[in-house]
Amino acid sequence: MIEQLLTTKQAAPILGVSIAFLERDRWAGARVPFIKIGSRAVRYRLSDLMQYIESCKRQSTSQ
Repeated sequence: MIEQLLTTKQAAPILGVSIAFLERDRWAGARVPFIKIGSRAVRYRLSDLMQYIESCKRQSTSQ
């Protein structure tokens, strides 16, 4: 089964961030994994977004 690819507009609310945040993140070095299709299309896999969310999980604010 092929996983559906999400647009930036669809991915932003899943992460609770703005579209501009994701655009800046890609420009600055991409902490959030994305897929570039062709010369312009940017897509996100839901599984990558879930893994990113898990990687941000902390037990304390000092971490």
